[in-house]
Amino acid sequence: MIGEKIQSIRKQKGLSLSECAQRATISKSYLSNIERGLNQNPSIQIIERIATVLDADLRTLLGTKPVDELLPESEWLEFVEELKESGVDKGELQKFKTVIEFAKWQNDKFGKKT
Repeated sequence: MIGEKIQSIRKQKGLSLSECAQRATISKSYLSNIERGLNQNPSIQIIERIATVLDADLRTLLGTKPVDELLPESEWLEFVEELKESGVDKGELQKFKTVIEFAKWQNDKFGKKT
């Protein structure tokens, strides 16, 4: 499962297997084995490096619950309030739109609610 997620995100980012492996400082064959499910238990350090290269959340790769399933509605409202208090205004939220759209796409693709 983790290998499929890595491969999907890698391809979406337009990275070749070689390029991704090189950036993560692992061998191409090792990354290929992870993606194909031949190595189903890579170390957390390797997964962290791959996540960094893919600019992906580690929890996404590990298959843990997304944040929207961990936080009740009241905590989301508190989060938005904290954003406002920290000085983030509506105009700046546009910068985060790409991240939000990617999260929606991920949730849809992996069958999670948005």
